[in-house]
Amino acid sequence: MLEIKSVLEKFYGDYVNHTSKKLKMIDAYLLYILFTGVIQFAYCCLVGTFPFNSFLSGFISSVSCFILGVCLRLQANPENKTIFCKISPERGFVDFIFAHVVLHLVVANFIG
Repeated sequence: MLEIKSVLEKFYGDYVNHTSKKLKMIDAYLLYILFTGVIQFAYCCLVGTFPFNSFLSGFISSVSCFILGVCLRLQANPENKTIFCKISPERGFVDFIFAHVVLHLVVANFIG
């Protein structure tokens, strides 16, 4: 148990000291979206799925937003410059916004 605590303390210390503010903001967004998806799923389990299209649209939107956020974090991370050498962080953000617009148009259409 003591080893796990020391590993978590080191992980948190390294995260605070070596992660840029931009990546911390993306991580906060990812945590928010994850929390939103968990709440929607718990609500579905406790209350029910009526109307099912609304639940499905909201949950798929949460999962898709999380995936798009992870893609943005991968592209914005300076350690991944060799993998995404032709994609600037600004272009990654524009792609993120464009994908969100398309995603939410599809989700709004699916709700009916």
